[in-house]
Amino acid sequence: MNELNYEEVWKAVLAEIELNVSKANFATWFQNTSLLDTRDGSAVVRVPNAFTKEWLENKYNKAILKILRNLSGDIKEVRYTIATEAPQRHSSTPSKPRKRPSSDQVVASEQQLELGGFEVDPETGLNPKYTFDSFIVGSFNELAHAAALAITKGLGNSDQSYNPLFIYGGVGLGKTHLLQAVGNDVVRNLGLKVKYVTSERFTNELISAISNQTTERFKEEYRKVDVLIIDDIQFLAGKERTQEEFFHTFNALYEKNKRIILSSDRPPKAIPTLEERLRSRFEGGMIADISEPDQETRLTILKSKCLSKQVVVPEEILNYISQTIQKNIRELEGALNRVIANWRLTGSLPNIETSKQLLNTIVNTPKKNLTAKQIIKCVADFYDVQEKDLIRKNRRQEVVKPRQIAMYLLRTELKSSFPFIGQRLGGRDHTTAIHACEKISQQIKTNSTLSDEIKLVVDKLYNE
Repeated sequence: MNELNYEEVWKAVLAEIELNVSKANFATWFQNTSLLDTRDGSAVVRVPNAFTKEWLENKYNKAILKILRNLSGDIKEVRYTIATEAPQRHSSTPSKPRKRPSSDQVVASEQQLELGGFEVDPETGLNPKYTFDSFIVGSFNELAHAAALAITKGLGNSDQSYNPLFIYGGVGLGKTHLLQAVGNDVVRNLGLKVKYVTSERFTNELISAISNQTTERFKEEYRKVDVLIIDDIQFLAGKERTQEEFFHTFNALYEKNKRIILSSDRPPKAIPTLEERLRSRFEGGMIADISEPDQETRLTILKSKCLSKQVVVPEEILNYISQTIQKNIRELEGALNRVIANWRLTGSLPNIETSKQLLNTIVNTPKKNLTAKQIIKCVADFYDVQEKDLIRKNRRQEVVKPRQIAMYLLRTELKSSFPFIGQRLGGRDHTTAIHACEKISQQIKTNSTLSDEIKLVVDKLYNE
């Protein structure tokens, strides 16, 4: 197997790991790792330092081995070698831990991995691989795509109808790709100053500026751009100091006719504890959603990925993948990567039967066993209320809705009895639980926002 094949295999491994760990952990422990060898039943993974080596051996070795064995049954063990060392497959001498990566290093590497690679421009935060040309347009995202294109065409005029542009949708549907495509297009074709950050990075930079007494420099950095792009804006919820600073930054840019583009996993009115003045600003421009792609679009995405990877995968395999993985484009690409990686490892052309076996753990992964406590906590976190408030006997409006949703999910996801639901949420009568479940069931038929919120809560329950 040549070096390129190892690279493809390791990309497949990382794609699967990324779906099952937090962004921060993925960024911290898997940056600058690579697959060196798979001979004699031993996979050799190169890591950047001894601390990462120790952590992968102790925390992630089982997961990595499982994924590699799913790709090739010949692999029996995983060994790790530090980048500055020669690969030593049979060394068992433990390495002395090195200094833990700094918080700045973690933040920087997290942003790089969020963007799917390590070619991020340090000044703009943009990854050049994300372009409009590589963005597949379908009925599920055509409004967001059209609005993003309009931004690039309308820069320089006084029309503020698309300012801000607020794009929302679930995880892995292409929001970041679209935001980055706008930034790259503007930099390449117009030569304007663009800054892309996640809301988490914006918050961390603000905290650092306050600590180091450099807030004026922070303000200047963000207010001199022509296009400001903030990803995952929902994470500003509940952060009063950050919201305050972002509000003033937003106003300063808007008044100078600069463009602001935002993304979120939900519409502005569904973000809890977001200041009303910010919510009003977000709703004052263009709001576009990205939903789940249809089967035809999923198949087109897979064919596009094959073209970019310069591989030919049989049509029946692509059809199988597109029909069975329906909600997440990132998972769709991960499944394709697994098929290609197995091909690279074994040297055997993929067929439909081996592909089904390879993807069995993805397609037929059973839902994890939930508990009532997990459901209540997830609902409380999503709506930014205290768990104890859901249980207490109060009827504050900001608590009543989440409590009813928790009751509904206890019924639909756990099949809990109405007496159990009432008892679990503050010792209420079973008729209260019946009323809540019926009310939510009826509302989601006509209230698309509520339906989207509940889908997001369920996704978080099973995927985090």
